[in-house]
Amino acid sequence: MRNIYYIEKYQFVHNELHLSLNENQNEIQIQPAGQVLTDSDHLAFIYLVEEVGEYSYLYLPDDLWPALVRVLQSEQNPYLILNEQKIELENFTEELTMLLFNIEGNENYGKTFVEAVETAFTEILKEQA
Repeated sequence: MRNIYYIEKYQFVHNELHLSLNENQNEIQIQPAGQVLTDSDHLAFIYLVEEVGEYSYLYLPDDLWPALVRVLQSEQNPYLILNEQKIELENFTEELTMLLFNIEGNENYGKTFVEAVETAFTEILKEQA
């Protein structure tokens, strides 16, 4: 069974984005998988993590997207703070950047999602144009 973890809190610490879950963190042991997916129905990006030989999801909802813009501009990967451990979400900025350019103007993701992404990530999309 695939676990889904929702990022509910974030903060910038020394220009690094630190993400936190609102879960009982004592039982969670994950490793970054280095891949970003979408959930266009729920306006979210998903970072894949490995957990006990299976993939689980870290959900990054649209209210977090302004922080993701800042991360992409700094070209630094965010960190998940888990059990007082700082886990770098490897390959995040590269994956998300490529995904954004794939989503731009691509209605296969659904009109609502495409419009939300284009609006939230305007600065990133125009920087690379």
